[in-house]
Amino acid sequence: MQAERPTLTSVVDCVGGTPLVRLQRLFSDTDIRVYAKLEMMNPGGSMKDRSALYMIEQGIRHGLIGADTRLIESTSGNLGIGLAMVAKIKGLKLTCVVDPKIAKTNLQIMRSMGATIDMVTERDEQGGYLHTRIRRVQKLLQAEPDAYWINQYANEWNWKAYYSTAAREITEQLQGPIDYLVCAVSTTGSILGFARRLRETHPALRVIAVDAAGSVIFGAPPGARELPGIGASRVPELLRREEIDEVVHVRDLESAEGCRALLNREGIFAGGSSGSVVAALTKLLPGLRPGATVVTVFPDRGDRYMDTVYDEQWLATLKQAGGTES
Repeated sequence: MQAERPTLTSVVDCVGGTPLVRLQRLFSDTDIRVYAKLEMMNPGGSMKDRSALYMIEQGIRHGLIGADTRLIESTSGNLGIGLAMVAKIKGLKLTCVVDPKIAKTNLQIMRSMGATIDMVTERDEQGGYLHTRIRRVQKLLQAEPDAYWINQYANEWNWKAYYSTAAREITEQLQGPIDYLVCAVSTTGSILGFARRLRETHPALRVIAVDAAGSVIFGAPPGARELPGIGASRVPELLRREEIDEVVHVRDLESAEGCRALLNREGIFAGGSSGSVVAALTKLLPGLRPGATVVTVFPDRGDRYMDTVYDEQWLATLKQAGGTES
């Protein structure tokens, strides 16, 4: 008889425990085993549920967040949803600073969950919106004495969230050696959290970051990027370059094609950064050690990208523009 599962007290108790799935159909022509952690199965639809919950709970535990605190964060969508979900349960106020690239679905979800939305419209000196969003955050902090900035790009609790939860789950789910970790990057919190935990038991692990073409995280020149959730127009304070062995840059068009290949071959309906990972793996696999084991992470669901990577007109426009950066 199957053991009864414990009754949970709120939706945030459902965060974590996501499955690890082998991608046998997408990469069937190789003896390299590729496993993906399906983080889109968190209740808020993305891996950012983990960091949202952890950063808020640690802030409360350390006395930085109280009953009257207004949480403020710059977000491209997924973290905002995770924060809104947790804030709802904890009875906290939240302001999300966003920009026009945010997916309409993400924006609607955050509003429905009670978050206050502050939309910036002016591009920054890199051609994106991140610096503009950060400047807006600073103004809000000055205007609101009880405000607390989550600051995912510099918050050490960001990487610790993945170290203590998702990476630990992988070590329990997958027996045997893990040779490569391949992750999409933005704040670099998740890749560092995964890498630090997995290297404790797999010291020879090679860590490969998947970044967007046009992102400046690893010193590449800035360029146009259309997909949220991957890449950045500033170097995150969390980044420790020496802990990442290799970087693969992927164009928006390659990411969109990767999403569609993943859906067609594996039936996994994932977001843009997952498509970036698929595109990067397609490039990487021929050069990896035969018989190796690769672990990757699919950060979010595809329903937030219906007006981008799964939209035929958007894809056609992208192709005409050359797929953004080369």
